[in-house]
Order: sequence, then structure tokens, then C-alpha cells
Amino acid sequence: MERKITFNELRKIKDSLPDGAIHQIASEFHIEVETVRNYFGGANYDRGRSVGIHVEPGPNGGIVLLDDTQILERAEQLLHEVH
Repeated sequence: MERKITFNELRKIKDSLPDGAIHQIASEFHIEVETVRNYFGGANYDRGRSVGIHVEPGPNGGIVLLDDTQILERAEQLLHEVH
């Protein structure tokens, strides 16, 4: 399922995750840690792969269209578990 979110909102979610959450998500989805970081706006394609995010310029860092929301949904679950 696709989802639109601002780049700044996406980064805020990543920055709010508890310690180790990026590694946990990578392990659960059987992907590289850098791929999860790329999902949240990183750009390390030597060690991670592209994850289907498309950024259009605009306010709040631009609009991001996510092709697959599974990683974002898991990150949001982890945030709710902490709070």
C-alpha cells in the first residue's frame, strides 16, 4: 500500500525510534540495516539498497511517496510500544 508523508515527518519517526530499533526492523524484514536507513531518507547504496521512496520538492523537506509501508508501520508500532 502506498502512503504519502513529508520528509521531515519521516525523519522525525526515525529519530524518535528507541535504540536498536533500526537493527530490529532490519532483522525482522531480513534486510540490511543500511536499507532501513535508506527507507528513512538515507542514501548509502553501497551497503543498502533502494526501497521505493520517491521525494518531490516541497515544504517540510518535500513529499515522500512510499511504495511499501511495512517498514514505516513497524516503526510506528515500536514507537507506540515505547510510549
